[in-house]
Amino acid sequence: MRNMYQVYLSKDRLSKSILVLLVLMLLTPFSLMAQNRTIKGVVKDSKTNDPLIGCSVLVKGSSTGSITDLNGEFSLSIGKNATLVFSFVGYNGKELAVGNQTDLVVLMDENSRELEEVVVVGYGTQKKSDVTGSVTSVNKDRLSKLPVSNIMQALEGATAGVIVTQGSSIPGDGPSTVIRGKNSINANTDPYVVVDGVPISKSGGSLSDINPNDIERMEILKDASAVAIYGTNGANGVILITTKRGKTGKPTIRYNGYAGIEDYAHKLNMRTGEEYVQKYKDYMFQKTGTVLSGTPVPNQAEVANYNAGKETDWLDEISQTGINQDHNVSLSGGTDNMKYFVSGEYLNQKGILKGYQYKRYSFRMNFDVNVTDYLTIGTNAYLAAHNKDGGRVNFLYGIAMSPYGQEYNEDGTYNTLPMSPEEMYTSPFCQYNKKAVRRSVNINGNGYVELNFGKIFKPLNGLKYRLNIGYNYLPTRTSSYAGLASYDKNGTAYTTNTETNAYTIENIFTYSKDINRHHFDLTGLYSAQSRNYLTTTAKAVGFVNDLLGYNYLDGGTTQTTSSYADRYAATSYMGRLNYSYDSRYLFTFTVRRDGSSVFGANTSKYGTFPSVALGWNIANEQFMKKFYWLDNLKLRLSYGKSGNEAIPIYRTISKNNAASIAMDGKTLTAIYPNTLGNGDLEWETTKSANIGLDFGFLKSRISGNLEFYKSNTSGLLLERNLPKVTGYSSVYQNLGKTQNIGLEATVTTRNIVTKDFNWETSFIFATNKNKIIDLYGDKKDDIGNAKFIGHPIYVSYDYKMLGIWQESEIKAGLNKGWDNTAVAGDIKFEDTNKDGKITSDDKQILGQRDPKWTGGLTNKFTYKNWSLSVFVQTAQGMMKSNTDIRTYDETWRINTPAIFGYWTSENMNNEYPRLTYTNTYGYGYSRKASYTRLKDITLSYTFNESAISKFGLGSLTIYGSGRNLHTWTSWVGWDPEASFSNRGSGTWEDNYPLTKSFVIGINVTLK
Repeated sequence: MRNMYQVYLSKDRLSKSILVLLVLMLLTPFSLMAQNRTIKGVVKDSKTNDPLIGCSVLVKGSSTGSITDLNGEFSLSIGKNATLVFSFVGYNGKELAVGNQTDLVVLMDENSRELEEVVVVGYGTQKKSDVTGSVTSVNKDRLSKLPVSNIMQALEGATAGVIVTQGSSIPGDGPSTVIRGKNSINANTDPYVVVDGVPISKSGGSLSDINPNDIERMEILKDASAVAIYGTNGANGVILITTKRGKTGKPTIRYNGYAGIEDYAHKLNMRTGEEYVQKYKDYMFQKTGTVLSGTPVPNQAEVANYNAGKETDWLDEISQTGINQDHNVSLSGGTDNMKYFVSGEYLNQKGILKGYQYKRYSFRMNFDVNVTDYLTIGTNAYLAAHNKDGGRVNFLYGIAMSPYGQEYNEDGTYNTLPMSPEEMYTSPFCQYNKKAVRRSVNINGNGYVELNFGKIFKPLNGLKYRLNIGYNYLPTRTSSYAGLASYDKNGTAYTTNTETNAYTIENIFTYSKDINRHHFDLTGLYSAQSRNYLTTTAKAVGFVNDLLGYNYLDGGTTQTTSSYADRYAATSYMGRLNYSYDSRYLFTFTVRRDGSSVFGANTSKYGTFPSVALGWNIANEQFMKKFYWLDNLKLRLSYGKSGNEAIPIYRTISKNNAASIAMDGKTLTAIYPNTLGNGDLEWETTKSANIGLDFGFLKSRISGNLEFYKSNTSGLLLERNLPKVTGYSSVYQNLGKTQNIGLEATVTTRNIVTKDFNWETSFIFATNKNKIIDLYGDKKDDIGNAKFIGHPIYVSYDYKMLGIWQESEIKAGLNKGWDNTAVAGDIKFEDTNKDGKITSDDKQILGQRDPKWTGGLTNKFTYKNWSLSVFVQTAQGMMKSNTDIRTYDETWRINTPAIFGYWTSENMNNEYPRLTYTNTYGYGYSRKASYTRLKDITLSYTFNESAISKFGLGSLTIYGSGRNLHTWTSWVGWDPEASFSNRGSGTWEDNYPLTKSFVIGINVTLK
């Protein structure tokens, strides 16, 4: 029988071979199968004892084999006197005669640096050499050796094509992430996040729920072929996270912890009392033409301190030393049939601004149980509780306060009007005096069942079924009370409770088969998602005292309530074929069909998203063998289609709002239009192509990859403005087209490799250019919303500042017929259309708001047990409005940073206008926001096992790390990356400057 197998498998007619094989399998007597026996084993690195994922295990002299799973484990059905052949790129091959052994532990020796042999792709793993799509594995050092609360903070500038922006350093807030640029204008552009095979996106969860210490590995899927398996969810890229799991062996206890301090990454010095007074004198002179007589401060409340020579450093008053600490304990281990990983974390961050704090408590349980040799069940469950309670100081008002302002009342309480009678800028401690609760919990229970049909019936070897079930429950509570101490004379209290329930069910079939040099992987999926959201708000105004607040809303004289609920649902089908021949020629085909509840009743709600990819391992060709210095050379091509549904729920139906009105002494309920629906809404689709080249030279002394991509998005889910006469402000429609083109490069070099000293450099570069092809089908610009055909989606559209009008220019009449209302000290704008006057028609595109290119450079040095890592990131080519300078309309009444100058007839400043300048044009002060940042430096020392074993320790590493240590930029302000709001616009609590941190940490394992 075995000879017959070999005869047919040696033929090149694939279809006939498969047919005959199936017949022979079905006719094989079970007595023959009984001659074989099942063995199990685990393959590990001989030095680190870490499992090797994706190691090839082959029965010598046959085509029977397997690949180790995420735990480095494998199982095989073998005959007597079998010899196993183990191979893994980057390691020396190994042969092992099994004999009578049934449980094997195989240790393999490293022979190169390329250890990331297997990557996690959608719904499974794949040998790195067989990957055809654009998949990036995140460097493990950035996952395990950086003290961050959100794992994306460690990726800022460190991964090509992934733009991570930390707009604010508020404790507990995560950064925004964009993969390969923005395709959409109004629809969400966040990447899809999957943890242990179950999505947390669209379920209410976020990466802030995931303890970075629990993460084992992280992959980012970028091109159409890689993300197609997630269909609509992959339109903006996919982030795959695999958490740690237990391994066979005795229980292992690990502790990871750090503590450190935070401070301003770049602190602006505010004007001193003398400089503040001079600024007011200059203002009054520019306003009246006479030198100020009398007390040189704007407000009566400042006079006493001025006369007494008493100054207040308000920035210092609202600031404090930030303190961070994180403690994580994990327990892992297991037997051949049960493995476990349990961890708990306590994170505490105290911000550099008073009142800003964040606590996270998290707990995780991962279990894997082999119920039988063919049935495995497991869990991936976690709980994360977040606490951001407390009132907060107002940073914007803090830096605006006069140094002579009265901070305290006579009784020691905060004065709500330090610059009385100035009421526009109240005390920065008004909101600090609020009672506030901000809490949320994410309870996530995920489980799986995996059935290996090959262990039940040998002819079905390679066929597996996996059921993933995920459930999320996220309750949140936000409450606050503002009374007299918050400059609220009536007293205002409110409480908002929200509740999100979400589930995911996935049915996954996989089949793997090797026929001589042909390898086949088939994946099939059916999944369903649902999310229910509910929110209720109660508000009361008018309290007789400030004692009860939001705990007794009945005490308010006026009470209002509101509530809202919605439901989202999606259904998906997917099929994928991976084929490789002799590890040289690779082919991937994926098709997914998604249905979403967000789309209109006039559509099918379904979209189909196919993709195809080809790969060629050129280095494996026989004619390349002569190039002995070439380790790896692979060409990849892919093309596919993906969709985007990320718009608010219920935008396909028209909705009305209700309001209470008084009429004839009665309270009546009125109904008025609110949202105009569009029943024809359907998928926003993106077609993209990718070409990639992976390379490695000189035994991986030089390795990396190059990627070029182009994507075209059509049927944009665009929110179109409507004339007010319609009764509606806007409506969503499938309109417009955009395009993205980009280039990415990642290069790693091992510059020095010796027994004791190593130096490794990693360089990443990415450039992206997106542009609008069409908006409303007429190829016309939308000037009102600063959207222009042929230009990036987000641009800085404003007047071009040429300088400041000087007195000599005004006297010469250079402003006549151009800007004849301008006087000396006003901003001089360019007359773009040369019509002799400055109007809104003179606005122009000054630049784009997203970076034209980003880069990162990491140098890692190791000497014996010491390790030093230095990482520098850069973002170039951005221009955005400088909100720090935009306070010029009110500079005379507030303090400003000393670095911001102002024009006088003596200094003839050509960058900042006069103090009495009125920004009638609404100029946004657009400035270049490019920067290069020394992002982090980490120094660590790992103790020899022999030195610590007598203390009962298995491993011990101590480290020190600093982040955001220095920034090189032409930007004048707190930080070019920060997103600040002006007074009266945006959310004042988001005005939080970038911080730098210094921490000391320890990682220890008990023996």
